[in-house]
Amino acid sequence: MLSTLVLVAVANTGGAGVVPDAVSRTAEALRDAALADDTAYRLVEDLTTEVGPRLAGTRQEARARRWAVAALKKLGFQNRQITVEPFRMRTWVRGAERAAIVAPFPQPLVVTALGRSGSTGPRGMKGEVVVFRTLDALERAPAKAVRQKLVYIGHAMPKTQDGSSYGYFGRARFVGPSIAAKKGAKGVLIRSVGTHSHRLPHTGVTSWPDDVAPIPAIAVSPPDADQIERIADRGGPLTVSMTVTPRIVGTTESGNVVVDIEGREAKDEIVIIGGHLDSWDLGTGAVDDGAGVAIAAGALNLIRKMKLQPRRTIRLVMWGAEEVGLEGAKAYAERHKAELDRHVLGSESDFGAERIFRIHAHVSARGDAVVDEMLRLLAPLGVAPGTRGPAYTGGAGPDLTPLVRAGLPRFRLAQDGRDYFELHHTPDDTFDKIDPAALAQNVAVHAVFVWLAANTDVDFRPRQAPSADLSK
Repeated sequence: MLSTLVLVAVANTGGAGVVPDAVSRTAEALRDAALADDTAYRLVEDLTTEVGPRLAGTRQEARARRWAVAALKKLGFQNRQITVEPFRMRTWVRGAERAAIVAPFPQPLVVTALGRSGSTGPRGMKGEVVVFRTLDALERAPAKAVRQKLVYIGHAMPKTQDGSSYGYFGRARFVGPSIAAKKGAKGVLIRSVGTHSHRLPHTGVTSWPDDVAPIPAIAVSPPDADQIERIADRGGPLTVSMTVTPRIVGTTESGNVVVDIEGREAKDEIVIIGGHLDSWDLGTGAVDDGAGVAIAAGALNLIRKMKLQPRRTIRLVMWGAEEVGLEGAKAYAERHKAELDRHVLGSESDFGAERIFRIHAHVSARGDAVVDEMLRLLAPLGVAPGTRGPAYTGGAGPDLTPLVRAGLPRFRLAQDGRDYFELHHTPDDTFDKIDPAALAQNVAVHAVFVWLAANTDVDFRPRQAPSADLSK
């Protein structure tokens, strides 16, 4: 109870002496305007309807960049404010994908290939399945137990409001296939990394070290994963056939779309927001991450619409190729390396479209006072203090990871993610899942955040630089 009272007391102290009253009044006006504005909702609808899936490095992602530029101009942003920053990447595309239990109880499985999966070839493969209920069990298994067999990896990821279980249980997808390949497995099936019970598989990228050749790797829908485990419990050999034919199409172009509202006094200092423009190809990328792109654009558009000019530059980045390994983030960091130390604060929206409920921050003492003022203004929207100070070891969003490694303060507008892993990377990631009121709340929070951060002279960097140990 005492710690809660202390947090509330801190939150109520406000940003007196750090945030000018006029800046707070403008932030409040932006907040209220955002709640009545449907720009973000319309942007998600347009993106998912007029472009649809946007796999990194493909023509669909290129169409999304063209859509973004046209949409920004239609809102009223000028050519001089919009820049497309292209970069090159090796591009993976999906092919045929099917699987079935051959024995002892023949039946089809609902599956999808993991990003960067190897191919079985058009004739497919068949093999005995070795079942591991956890990644740890696979890691402990001797190579002879899996050599030239198919490996199944399960997990028990629960729902959490902050998505904190994903980093741990998601390892079944992130590194499970490469661990199986090192032990000599010829193919991998994983339980989809999600929290629903629908017969929909979840895709997502998997990693292959340079010395490991990719093998076929598929995600099985949760009910089909349950079926595999029940059959395994009955004893005897379990045989599965699988065909996946993804391929690398070579080096293609991706890109980041960058939009600036230039600062009036400290234009070389940057407050950065955004979301990633690419998506996986099973759904239409509404929740992951059309919503994030639209939230950030909606907040920036309110500032433009009200003809406001911030003290510092506010930058929106619609990141390219996030899903396949933060390729856009890496390209941005390289392109802007001379100015990375001038990025003063930022937060990426990449955790769905539900309401923001907390602010996490590890910033300077004066920066804490600005965060307190944000909390005061956002309390009516249900936003509370999260983890503060060195105890906050998270990031600012996946695409801002290179910037945090370069010294950007750790700061996050945390969304409610209890339902996120029911949708992300699945065919169910579609526009109908977006709640317009929740989306507007996100826009309001981002508008308050960027306006306050961009209109002080505060150095948000804590005395001790953040640890560079970050992962998506």
